[in-house]
Amino acid sequence: MGVKLDGGDDDVISDINITPFVDIILVVLIIFMVTATYIVAPSIKVTLPDAATGDGTEESSLGLTLAADGSLYLNGEEVSELKLRAVIQEERSRNKDVVCLIAADKTVMHGDVVGLIDLVKQEGVARFAINIEPVDLPGRAVPVQDP
Repeated sequence: MGVKLDGGDDDVISDINITPFVDIILVVLIIFMVTATYIVAPSIKVTLPDAATGDGTEESSLGLTLAADGSLYLNGEEVSELKLRAVIQEERSRNKDVVCLIAADKTVMHGDVVGLIDLVKQEGVARFAINIEPVDLPGRAVPVQDP
C-alpha cells in the first residue's frame, strides 16, 4: 500500500491505479494481433460440390480429402494410398465402428471419388459420408416430416 510523502500529510492512497494494467493488456493485444496470422493452420483448398439435400454428420474418425490436383489428405496431412490403408487398419483395430468423411473438389473425376470410396470399403469401413456445400434452391419447398 502506498503512502503520500508530500509534507506531513500521512494519508493512505486508496485509489486503484489501472494504468499499468491497461498498458499490459494493450501490449498483449498487439502481440496477439501480430502473431494471429502465423497461428492459423494452413488449410487445403477444396471447392465442394453444391447440393440442396444432405444431412449433418456426427464427429468422424477419419477426414479424407481429395484435392483438385489428385493429392490425397488424411486429417489435413498428405498421405499415400498405402499409408491410408495402414491408418484405416490401425483405427479399425482400436474401434470397429470407424466413420470416414470424404471431401473431394468438384473438379475431381467421378472415378477418382469412387476409387477412394472403394478403397475405404475394402479396408472394412462400412460408414462413410461425402462432404458437400449446402445450398438453398429458390422455389423449392422444404419437405416437412410427419411427427
